[in-house]
Formats: sequence, C-alpha cells, structure tokens
Amino acid sequence: MKPLQIAILDMYDNFPNEGMRCIRQLVHQAQQASPVPLTYQVFNVRANGELPGLDYDIYISSGGPGSPLPSTEPWEQPYFALMDALLAWNRTQERKKYVFLICHSFQLVSRHLGIGTLSKRKSTSFGIFPMHMTDAGQTDPLLRTLPDPFYAVDSRDYQLTQPNAERLAELGVEVLVLEKDRPHVPLERALMALRFTEEIFGTQFHPEADREGMLRHFRTEEKRQQVIEAHGEAKYHDMVRLLEDPEAIARTEAAILPRFLAQAVAALAPAVAPLAPTR
Repeated sequence: MKPLQIAILDMYDNFPNEGMRCIRQLVHQAQQASPVPLTYQVFNVRANGELPGLDYDIYISSGGPGSPLPSTEPWEQPYFALMDALLAWNRTQERKKYVFLICHSFQLVSRHLGIGTLSKRKSTSFGIFPMHMTDAGQTDPLLRTLPDPFYAVDSRDYQLTQPNAERLAELGVEVLVLEKDRPHVPLERALMALRFTEEIFGTQFHPEADREGMLRHFRTEEKRQQVIEAHGEAKYHDMVRLLEDPEAIARTEAAILPRFLAQAVAALAPAVAPLAPTR
C-alpha cells in the first residue's frame, strides 16, 4: 500500500524549541503503531519559505515565537493560501486532508478565518494550567477521555478571545476548550481549542509537550535560570512540580495528537486501520 504522507510545518523560524522534538516523537510513535506505512517531511515555513503542496494526507502545523498579528512576512500569504486550499479540498473531495494546528498556527488560522479577536496579552501566559472543556469538548473524539479540567502546557504572548458567533455558525466551528476562569480578573477567557471542521482541529496550548523530555529540559541549569529570570522562581518550581506529576500533562500528550493521527489513519486507510486509541 502507498504510504500515507505527513507534512510537518515548522513555524519556529529557527528559534530553539522543544515543540518540534515533541511533534517528531509523536509522529515516530504513530509510525510504529500504524497498520499502514507513514512517512513525513518537515517544512521550515518561516525561516526558509518552505510549504507543502496538496499531495500530503496529514498536516501538522507547529507553534512558534513572535506575533501572529498581520505582517508582511513573505511566507504568510502562501501559508494562508495553503490553508484555504485544504479547506476547499475537503469541501469538494471525498478523500479528506487532516490538519492539526498548534498555538501560533492556531492563532494565525483563527485570525485568517475571522473566528474571534486576536490580541497581545497583558502578560505572558507561561506554565502548566487547567483547561476547561465546553459541552462540545466533553464529547469531542480527541478530548472525551480527558478529565475536565485537564492540564496542558501554555506558552503565549497573544490570545484568541471574543468568538464571533455569526462566523462560527457560518463555518461550523465548535469551541471545545476555554482557559481557566479567573473571577477576580475582568478579562475574556481565551479560546483554547477549536474543531474547525471534522478533519481540522487546533489548540492554543501545546498538546505535544512530553512530561519526561520537558522535565529533563527544565532541570538543566541554563533553562532553570532562563525561566527564573523571565517568570520568577515560584513559576519555575510550579512548572517542575506539575511536570513531575504523571497525571498532569502526560495524559494530554498521550491523548490528543496521538488520537488525531490514529483517527486520520483509520479514515484514510479504513480497510486495514484499527480503531483509534481510547486512552
């Protein structure tokens, strides 16, 4: 059987990160578990202007640094053209394309589609935080086995808030997850996960983050000093405490992106693919 092809869109602009390592790790795990061959290729979108065509089956677009607000960067319009082409393909073709959008990519596509208001936060959101599901989120195939709330890594200077109800209804987008409620803070709750379509899913948090790898990373002296200087010692110790907890982000990492990949494989190769994992 012809391999299913995965395009990984690296949106980190050559900025040092853990996200790409985590995405590759989950794709490698999917390759080992898949009943059909899976291949992947990485495209360095922002630094090199690399973008895939429509000849891939599954697309994973990463997080990244910097502003998701409108810019004149040469990669931006081609990136949006690809997303528009994927949406158009799925409206007209029987064999669908599957897309997963993480943080920066989620913000970009949400802005492009007019989902809500994208703005700079008053302060950086950095840490491991509870994520609260809506009614739709509690029954979504990628989220339904997670507790409510569940924990995830959040690292962003921008936020998507104030959903445009008319646009959501027009596009059929479902709001699945909201950031934690802060009754003492008069601010909008950010939209943390959306199901754009049956085949396109996105999160404003980092579901790919792995507990063991990130714990090793945060325990290095260099990273420890970086976090303390930027966010304070209390934030550092809170991050390490939650990374040490096997019931925190490990459940999120094991559920969302692995299940997305398994369900995409099951849909694209139904004759041989097993049921998606349920953990």
